Amino acid sequence: MERHELKKIHDNLYEIPKTGQMKVPGRIFADAALLSTILADQSPEQVRNVATLPGILRYSLAMPDMHWGYGFPIGGVAATDIKTGVISPGGVGYDINCGVRLVRTDLRHSDVRDRVRDLVGALFEKIPCGVGSRNAIPKLSLSELDRVLVEGAAWAVKNGFGTTDDLEHTEESGSLPGANSDKVSERARERGRAQLGTLGSGNHFLEVQRVDEIFEPAVADAFGLQEGSITLMIHSGSRGLGYQVCDDYLKVMARASEKYGFSLPDRQLACAPVTSREGKDYFGAMACAANFAWANRQIMMHLGIETVLKTLQISPRNLGAKLVYDVCHNIAKFEEHTVDGKKRMVCVHRKGATRAYPPGHPLVPRAYRAVGQPVLIPGDMGRASYVSVGTEAAMEETFGSTCHGAGRVLSRHKAVRAAKGRSICRELEDQGIIARSRGKRTMAEEMPEAYKDINNVVQVMHDAGIARKVARLKPLGVIKG
Repeated sequence: MERHELKKIHDNLYEIPKTGQMKVPGRIFADAALLSTILADQSPEQVRNVATLPGILRYSLAMPDMHWGYGFPIGGVAATDIKTGVISPGGVGYDINCGVRLVRTDLRHSDVRDRVRDLVGALFEKIPCGVGSRNAIPKLSLSELDRVLVEGAAWAVKNGFGTTDDLEHTEESGSLPGANSDKVSERARERGRAQLGTLGSGNHFLEVQRVDEIFEPAVADAFGLQEGSITLMIHSGSRGLGYQVCDDYLKVMARASEKYGFSLPDRQLACAPVTSREGKDYFGAMACAANFAWANRQIMMHLGIETVLKTLQISPRNLGAKLVYDVCHNIAKFEEHTVDGKKRMVCVHRKGATRAYPPGHPLVPRAYRAVGQPVLIPGDMGRASYVSVGTEAAMEETFGSTCHGAGRVLSRHKAVRAAKGRSICRELEDQGIIARSRGKRTMAEEMPEAYKDINNVVQVMHDAGIARKVARLKPLGVIKG
């Protein structure tokens, strides 16, 4: 797509006019510099393709961290009518409920400055990571796994991994309604049985961070964040179980698209009516994978806190660890939004996008309702991550959604080539960041230059009024697969 094909709405928003099969316009949040990067791949064309989905409402949306994905661009958002619209696995992705949770502590940078290497080493040993990683906790029976798939993070809390307060600070309280384990294949369930409490590979990480700068003190105070304090951030998802659920239902949806006579510009947008048997089956299985991911992050948080306590030999009271929030990035959910002046239930697809609800919304945790929902935006392991807060403008313009991270600018293959002959771990250490991974290739694939500058991405959404910056978090130590 060429720049001249876009209509500039304002400095941080561009529109793809409705043409051809498009049922709605496309909208891309970006400034001029980020737009140049975005136009370098096929993701804008994917925004246009998503706009052809049956029952899509208002706009096909994309965030400034957008890049090419399967069907939908990563960074894509689309809401469909639940009566006449469709649900599409391509609008969720393979890593169902890949998401982030942030833990605040009472520790100061001075408390850990000389112990970061010890902390990273201990966390690396405690929390399994890497392709196929397994056995953070004993392998589950199939009946116990089914309870995880329905109960989500609540199952972890019931089994001693955290507290009920954690559930109050988790999106959907850590359990998406409508989960149906009967719709999850035996292959998917077998892949998940031994992977609960594991980090995985790719861009997943556990990071020890320092609160580097506060932008909105009152909101940061509500979230329990203070400049110079230490946080833990966990970025992971539903592991092999979620991947298999997506893979299984892409085949189902390919047949359904033909069955219902959908004319789609890209077969990767395969879908089914929300109300159809195929649509309901996919949602039931996807909700199970989402719940598995919430349980997974809940367990890793508990293990991470235990590891910090043991390594630093301090008491829970001195640590003061508390979950700030947990948000998902890859999901389809039934939510109430105002469309054409009327409130209605819609199916919101977020693929590489974060929910960003405003002050006063009933689904924002009570402790944060006066300020709005925490929005957690992880960056690359060399620069920063952000905490933002949701706004009313997000509800009006993006179905309560914002960006989810920095967004890749180099493919994994190109990143590996660019890193040839370099030691990424040593380069990070020269910046004061201790990193551990299972393999050199992961470090090369995930090197900072492989990503857009998170500072620019977050600034776009801040300037657009969609999610306001609250705090910047700088990495001190990171573990990866």
